[in-house]
Amino acid sequence: MALSFTFDPVVDPALRNGIAELWTDVSNAGGAVGFVPPVTVDDIRPELVKHLVAMAEGRHRMVVGRDAGGRVRACAFLALNTHRLMTHWVWAYTVMVAPDLQGGGAGRALMEAVADAARSLDGIEAVRLTCRGGLGLEHFYAACGYKEVGRVPDAIRVAPGDDRDDITMLLPLH
Repeated sequence: MALSFTFDPVVDPALRNGIAELWTDVSNAGGAVGFVPPVTVDDIRPELVKHLVAMAEGRHRMVVGRDAGGRVRACAFLALNTHRLMTHWVWAYTVMVAPDLQGGGAGRALMEAVADAARSLDGIEAVRLTCRGGLGLEHFYAACGYKEVGRVPDAIRVAPGDDRDDITMLLPLH
């Protein structure tokens, strides 16, 4: 399924609800997006509000992918750096693709849209992200052009006795 991507979409109730539903679905399918299943939309909503506030304050930007019917099926956020020595790169985070679309190219399309969005920002030379070890995500991001540049063993505690590596990946944009 081909998705249409928008950088900095208008945030309205339909988009907010669509992202909250996507985030819930991805989390409940085991996706590494900050939660451990089971979660509800009500569990997700406070974290989404934080993202939207950061957008309203100009600190974060968003890329959203919709299907032909306008349903939110993919999303990622870009965080701008405010430190004067790090304004030449952005963070990509909360990268999500609907579980039923995974494995069909939607994730690669989203990451291409993220890179294109970052390239459109003045002075941005790279995209950096972190991912949870144990799921093979670093291989997906490597296939999208990212390089592993750091790893902190056991930094993410998914559950007691289930610690995962925190892996940092970098995509140079030039």
